[in-house]
Amino acid sequence: MSTALRDVTSHDITSFLAGHGLPEPAGAPRRSPAGMVGNTPVLWIGEPLNPAGRGFWAKLEGANPGGIKDRPALHMVAAARKRGDLRPGAPIIESTSGTLGLALAGITYGHPVTVVTDPGMEPLMVHQLRALGAHVDVVTEPHPVGGWQEARRGRVRELLARTPSAWCPDQYNNPDNVAAYAPLALELIVQLGRIDVLVAAVGTGGHSAGIARTLRGFTPELRLVGVDSVNSTVFGQPAGPRLMRGLGSSIHPGNVDHAAFDEVHWVAPGEAVWTCRRLARGHYASGGWSVGAVALVANWLARTEPERTRIAAIFPDGVHRYWNTVYSDQFCRAHDLVRSLPAAEPDEIAHPGEYTVERWTRCTDVTVPEGAVR
Repeated sequence: MSTALRDVTSHDITSFLAGHGLPEPAGAPRRSPAGMVGNTPVLWIGEPLNPAGRGFWAKLEGANPGGIKDRPALHMVAAARKRGDLRPGAPIIESTSGTLGLALAGITYGHPVTVVTDPGMEPLMVHQLRALGAHVDVVTEPHPVGGWQEARRGRVRELLARTPSAWCPDQYNNPDNVAAYAPLALELIVQLGRIDVLVAAVGTGGHSAGIARTLRGFTPELRLVGVDSVNSTVFGQPAGPRLMRGLGSSIHPGNVDHAAFDEVHWVAPGEAVWTCRRLARGHYASGGWSVGAVALVANWLARTEPERTRIAAIFPDGVHRYWNTVYSDQFCRAHDLVRSLPAAEPDEIAHPGEYTVERWTRCTDVTVPEGAVR
């Protein structure tokens, strides 16, 4: 790949923004909590996590009121209301591993919200969601094939059958989830001017697809690097129990754009924990499982890509949600996550089905796995 991509000019940006628009300037007074979403900062992640002169830019989505999912929640609800799919005051019911986005959308547009989750949701998130007015419905048993995600989705279907007026965003398959991330991509263009490599965690597939699609309107040669969890089916590995939340899946989300990825990395929980804690100590900004996994991969790219390659990584959230997991010594010892630093290089497999990976592993043959929506 050529690394001599030109910086995007102000004329390029002005032309593209016509008809799109960014949020108000970051310092402007807000009349609604929804106005606090967007215009998140980027931070240089260099020394001591990376060698001198090497590093990457992190987009700190934890600066949103509830994290990155604020963006699609607001956009999906607004789009559904505009189409008439969601009537004024009607209930919203959705499956989630833990996000405040739908609670914010419910407050903004006046809808009661029920989130269906599982016992892995952190207590802090349960309390926050309830404080924000959401009803939290917890499933008690995983689905024998689709795990906790399919169990949650089954419960959503039950609740929708009981409440005909309710609406489900279906974030896994809703194209509005993808479209919601165009403004984030535009922010990156304004902030960085040129991006050669984008590194993003993959769960529902929304932000990786939406950001890359918009960025490639400016730099078609952009490389997209996906970051998944071990025991996730998204890129063709077999499903298994997953400790990490927020990335990976035991189902096949329709929003994952497999063809858009140049390579994928699978990361294990202990590797993400080490990177999260190292980020916190060295750069103050850190986050949860997705942040640790993404930063591990972005660090490696910063060390190995040609000099002057501009790498942007998406950090979906901040540290607070993970006080009793990633940042809890007791939790990490109980799950055997307190280990020495990760390997300097990922393992390599020729194709996703070569063998079941258990640690950081890379694959450049990204295909649509059997059973995924094509």
